[in-house]
Amino acid sequence: MSFRACIVVPVYNHATQARALVERLAEFGKPVIIVNDGSGPADSEILKGLAQEHATVSLFERPANGGKGAAVKDGLKEASRRDFSHALQIDADGQHDVNDVPKFLARARSCPDAVITGQPLYDESVPRGRLIARYLTHVWVWVETLSFTIRDSMCGFRVYPLQSVANLLDGSRLGDRMDFDPEVLVRLSWNGIRIISLPTRVRYPEGGLSHFRLFEDNLLITRMHIKLVAGMLWRLPVLLSRKFLPGFTADRVKRVSDKP
Repeated sequence: MSFRACIVVPVYNHATQARALVERLAEFGKPVIIVNDGSGPADSEILKGLAQEHATVSLFERPANGGKGAAVKDGLKEASRRDFSHALQIDADGQHDVNDVPKFLARARSCPDAVITGQPLYDESVPRGRLIARYLTHVWVWVETLSFTIRDSMCGFRVYPLQSVANLLDGSRLGDRMDFDPEVLVRLSWNGIRIISLPTRVRYPEGGLSHFRLFEDNLLITRMHIKLVAGMLWRLPVLLSRKFLPGFTADRVKRVSDKP
């Protein structure tokens, strides 16, 4: 396929951090789609200004806050509508190492059918409770995919092949909040899409604003894992066959993976 990539940045009340991020992203010459997920008036004005200041930046505005997953989905759909082949997702809160953008895009260019996702290398800024919770989700993902291929399912720094994502979003309803990042990787893996992990430094900025809702998002993620485990059991013969029978074809995987 022809490789034509853009960058998708979901933003909810992180406009100041988004400005610094966009200034860095502009160095790479790639079109940037900022998705304003119902930010407040002051932040929304900053985002509008960014789109006016930079020729490579466009703004997609959602009418109300729907959650990170909803924002990312809208951004990916918009990128697909504009005929990009790939979209690099990066969070606006300053956690991710922008210096790794060229590395991620280069790997996506060399493996155009794969998802390239970050495998975080944390420094001392990571909250211990957050680290433990992430590891529990990783264990569930390894069960749901019968594989250790997805090294980190929650890192919001990744490159998607848009045709594969568009096919998935057309046939499945994925979570709208923090449950989106792990669920989309599991379902793409079920569909036979290769997942490649790249190590990348992740830091938690001092005084950073987190939109993770302790009770609500943990409940959503728990429900998501229950649903995915059930989906794994439905697909168990296919997943085992793909794991142990090298000749098992992608078409046969796809027929079962299209189930809810």
